[in-house]
Amino acid sequence: MGADPGVWNDVPVHADDQADEGVSVDLAVFLRNAADGCPVRIVPSVCGGCGGRAFFVLVDDVEGGAERVCAGCGGRAFIADSEEFWEDADPGAAVCPCGNEEFETAVAFSLADDESVRWVTVALRCQKDGAVGVYADWKIDYGPTDHLLVMV
Repeated sequence: MGADPGVWNDVPVHADDQADEGVSVDLAVFLRNAADGCPVRIVPSVCGGCGGRAFFVLVDDVEGGAERVCAGCGGRAFIADSEEFWEDADPGAAVCPCGNEEFETAVAFSLADDESVRWVTVALRCQKDGAVGVYADWKIDYGPTDHLLVMV
């Protein structure tokens, strides 16, 4: 990130923000901007099977939820608590405006004052043209939520 710990590429950040290693600057800045001033923890998606960081992603942009499929080994994983609601979801493939369907994936967890997760935002960065966007987000209205921070 930038030289000033309070700024990522001229984007003001919250004092309690955290971005895990492996999130591209473009994606971290985009997720920071999408957080509406709340402190966030930004976590990259990494395949548990092969360590890959490129994914095809299914999203339910109506109710919220996402499942990622590793472009390297085909390993599948739900993001955050998506699996709990997936049976009733109507997911579709995430597609960049350029037509590409392979993405770097990261999640911003918006945190409440007690550091519990209150909102999940899934952003994707196109592997072809670098375009970034929020493809799914949803509110978390239960606790505890610590388990969500590793379900990326």
